[in-house]
This record gives sequence, C-alpha cells and structure tokens, in this order.
Amino acid sequence: MKILEIETPRGPARVHLHPADAPPAALVLGHGAGGGVEAPDLVAARDAALSEGISVALVEQPYRVAGRRSPPAAPQLDTAWTAVVEALRANELSGLPLIVGGRSLGGRVACRTAETTGAVAVLCLAFPLEPPRRAGRPPQSRLAELEAVTLPMLIVQGERDPFGMPPPGPFRKVVGVPGDHGLKADLPAVAAAVQAWLAEVSADARKTSHSRIRRSVLAPPDAARSAAAAEGRRRRA
Repeated sequence: MKILEIETPRGPARVHLHPADAPPAALVLGHGAGGGVEAPDLVAARDAALSEGISVALVEQPYRVAGRRSPPAAPQLDTAWTAVVEALRANELSGLPLIVGGRSLGGRVACRTAETTGAVAVLCLAFPLEPPRRAGRPPQSRLAELEAVTLPMLIVQGERDPFGMPPPGPFRKVVGVPGDHGLKADLPAVAAAVQAWLAEVSADARKTSHSRIRRSVLAPPDAARSAAAAEGRRRRA
C-alpha cells in the first residue's frame, strides 16, 4: 500500500493506493461524511476488488485530511474529488478504466462527477437516498443524483437503512444486504455483491478498451481521429 498526497483547489487530499499486478481496471472510492477510508464496508469493497486483480485507491477528502469532521458544500467536495481522480488518471492509474464510487456521501460525490471524471461505472455503498425528515418540511429525495448516471451502477444497501432503499433502474443494480446504514452486519455479503459486479464490469471495460485500441491501430489516421471525436461526443451526450 502506498499513501499519496494530492493537491486540490480545496487543499491537499490523501490517497491510500493498493496497486494490483497487471490490473484490468481501477476502483476509486470516497468515504462517508463523518467517517474515513477505514470504514468496514469500504475495506470489504477494497478487498473484493483486489481479489479480482483490480487496483484500488481510497480517497480522503481535504476536509478530513485537515482534521475536520463536517463536510463542506457539495461543489467543494466535487471539485476536490475531480482533481484527485484526474491526478490519478494521469499518473498512478494511467491507461486504466476507472470505476468510481464511495460510501454514503462519497457515493453521492462519485455520481455527481461520473461524467466529468470519465468513469466507466459507479459503485455506491449505503447511498443516503432520503435524508431524515425535518418538522414542517416535505420529504426529500436524492434519486435524481442516481438517475443522472447512465453508466453501469451497483448500489449495496442495508435492508434496514433509515435512509431508504433506492429503486433499481435501467443502468442500476441494487443489492440489499442484512443491516442498516453502517453495512456492518454482514460484510461477507457486501464483499460478495461487490466482487461479482466488479468481475462483470472489469471484463466489459477490458473488451471495450481492447476494441478501441484495435480500431485506432487498424484505422487510417483520419479515421482514427474521427472515431476518437465520435467517442468524445458520445461521452458528452
């Protein structure tokens, strides 16, 4: 394991990097609002990914590195996260398809920035779908953050999570496991769900990557540039 410090517009972030040998992909995960990267479900997901030969980066947001427990506003979180992912993509995780995600708040950040970071899939652990209701206010839902993601997505959710159970969707698989928002009751179930999904996603990412490489090698220069431009337009659509 290697610890990196990466500068962001919001201050330094810290990355706990667990490289695999010849990985087919990399998994980048963020922590919850008041917790750290040592959360049991994040550790279970890390170990599941490593068992599939996937490199893992666990990211500590700048506010946690600075010793604060309360997170800043969403735009600040998103800016710092994006900077970290871009730095990893340019260096330690260069050339690898990136699966992004996180626990609770970290999953929300990954969803909001999935397109910007160029992710191929999103993993959410204990997604906080409905925040606790406050007296005199209508119920709120963060379903829109999930619906905005048009990539393969896995949500592992405690069956008794007070934040609710997200519904499945066209791109979204939801696995309920025993327990509440902490996802501590059955960590083997968390790991099994993550490992099975990662095996599928990394295989698909590898096929897609090989297909792009083959097209760029075989195509004439103008055709290769056109294919790259078309791919960029698809990502932005």
